[in-house]
Amino acid sequence: MSLKSTVFAALTATAFALPAFAADDVTKGDLMIHDPYARVSSMMSKSGAAFMMIHNKGTEADHLVSAASPVAERVELHTHKEDANGVMRMLHVEEGFDVPADGQLAMQRGGHHVMFLGLKQELKQGDIVPVTLTFEKAGDVLVNVPVDLERKPMKGMQHGKMDHSKMDHGKMKMSD
Repeated sequence: MSLKSTVFAALTATAFALPAFAADDVTKGDLMIHDPYARVSSMMSKSGAAFMMIHNKGTEADHLVSAASPVAERVELHTHKEDANGVMRMLHVEEGFDVPADGQLAMQRGGHHVMFLGLKQELKQGDIVPVTLTFEKAGDVLVNVPVDLERKPMKGMQHGKMDHSKMDHGKMKMSD
């Protein structure tokens, strides 16, 4: 194969592959949700979590109010905070999270995340979890979140093997 043919073949393959890389990105107004993924700590878990980056390219801040998904009895916005003894505790953040103007909200392991409580089905590698994020200004944004049980935590994050099923989530009513 000539150099010209090889370069043409590589460019053609790249052109067809680029939409696949961007397929998980969701844009609504000034918001872009990038790189979403979900995990469970074990196959028998009754809880799981979703992570993503939320970019706000606008000149006004927005606010993530809530999240919902049909895969769980309850979906909450959570974060982790270190207590006085140095122990990380997961907390439900009822007021939600700010998404600053021309900024981003990192929803990542060991930090802010979407928490699925009372899973109605097993989440397996490659499954797609529909999650509706509700923002004050942008409104509802549907994100199809792939389950990725093999993803490693970001460098320096030790949260990857945390078993959410054994955490004290308070006195929660799991069904209405």
